[in-house]
Amino acid sequence: MALFKTFGAAVFGIDAHLVQVEVHLTPHMGDSQPTVTMVGLPDAAVRESRERIRAAIANCGYLFPNQRMTVNLAPADLRKEGSGFDLPIAVGVLGAAGGWRGRYVAETLFVGELSLDGQVRPVKGALSMALKARESGLRYMVVPRDNAPETAVVSGLATYPVDSLADVLTLLESDPLPPPFTVDVSAMLAATTDGHADFRDIRGQLHVRRAIEVACAGGHNILMIGPPGSGKTMLARRIPTILPPLTFEEALDVTRIHSVAGLTQRQGLVCERPFRNPHVTVSDAGLIGGGAAPRPGEVSLAHHGVLFLDELPEFDRNALEVLRQPLEDGKVTISRAAMSLTFPARFMLAAAMNPCPCGFFNDPTRECQCTPAQIQRYVAKISGPLLDRIDIHVDVPAVHFRELATDAPGEDSAAIRARVVRARERQLERFRTRDKTKPAMFCNAHMTPQAIRRYCRLDSAGRQMLETAMARLGLSARAYDRILKVSRTIADLEGATNIAAHHVAEAIQYRSLDRSYWK
Repeated sequence: MALFKTFGAAVFGIDAHLVQVEVHLTPHMGDSQPTVTMVGLPDAAVRESRERIRAAIANCGYLFPNQRMTVNLAPADLRKEGSGFDLPIAVGVLGAAGGWRGRYVAETLFVGELSLDGQVRPVKGALSMALKARESGLRYMVVPRDNAPETAVVSGLATYPVDSLADVLTLLESDPLPPPFTVDVSAMLAATTDGHADFRDIRGQLHVRRAIEVACAGGHNILMIGPPGSGKTMLARRIPTILPPLTFEEALDVTRIHSVAGLTQRQGLVCERPFRNPHVTVSDAGLIGGGAAPRPGEVSLAHHGVLFLDELPEFDRNALEVLRQPLEDGKVTISRAAMSLTFPARFMLAAAMNPCPCGFFNDPTRECQCTPAQIQRYVAKISGPLLDRIDIHVDVPAVHFRELATDAPGEDSAAIRARVVRARERQLERFRTRDKTKPAMFCNAHMTPQAIRRYCRLDSAGRQMLETAMARLGLSARAYDRILKVSRTIADLEGATNIAAHHVAEAIQYRSLDRSYWK
């Protein structure tokens, strides 16, 4: 009899769990055929690994043991899914057969899918597995070569990329081990992608550019309303270029989510803020995540970035209503009979829509063909509670010929980003007042009611102006809080300590396209 143990990992949501793979060999009796039994709640993909491992071992020149084999995946009450257990099981099989020493196995996490010829293929969620391995005290991680750039960013864990099962066995028989694979995290974060969209490409729309700058400075959600061809989508695609660069911790969060979704490929860290633009046909499960084994949806893939919903009223109403929780809490909880998982979803919502079905309501040059009833039905597709959660509403009129024909470039994204970063720094310093180590909030949009009362105090002129606006526009209590938050952001962009009346006036202007706009 022989028993050999290795380590693999299972991912649930974006968190990984360490799994010990135990392989036990016993001689088969009489004329009975050798069998392989897998226990520990393996799914179909894990059970099918028996045939992949058998062929991979044979094609790498090793002998598959001709004995009865039991493979236990512990803990036994945790469901194991995916093909990432191929490699740790194969290493356990060869170790139990006594073909090599495997001195470092007890301190190593193995991750990878095997092809029939012994090649090691990449898996999803490798970064989460690496973080769990470090947390569990393991020192080494053997991964497919395509996954190495993302796992190598985890300090304190030596990453060894491999191309085949034979490479794994050669590595483990080395004494000492060769130098691990490394990446330059600072260079990753500093790298920029050529060919980025830039705000210098925008002609006209100065007030919309200002509204977007305010939104980015405070992390506020924004809704752009205008006729077709006015540049709403073009403006939205440039929002990530003026948001502050990702920090290393933020990049780790984003990469974990994208790794679980299988979107990292060979890039390692995701170092640019995500921009997600789902189609209007997306389901509520596609938007917030779901499935029998829940996977992250668009709101989680947009974590620390921008979720852009073009033609907002055309989305299914159920899909829009499920946005309420992530917009308020910055996370999504998906409950199933077997488990309940929470995905992070702290994103900036940018939405665009026409003012009416034909798109030309209030347009000075083209006549609107819609009846009042049609306009009301169109706008009613967006519920009041959802509209209240969007801090800034701005009109985007058609661009005039003179503005389109000018050769003078607009202000570039770098200059706008510099002002946004300075405003964010002021907010972080303010929120660190009590706890210098870790602020509870990172931008004005995240302020709680208590923080609003503390940091958004108005003078008598500002209070009177806001009271009048509340009465005339019929704004809700939530809209009142939004105006105070936006006023605080406008003051931060100006470098002002206190909120003045003109800050409140500009913030109220960004609510002037509220529900009363179409009445």
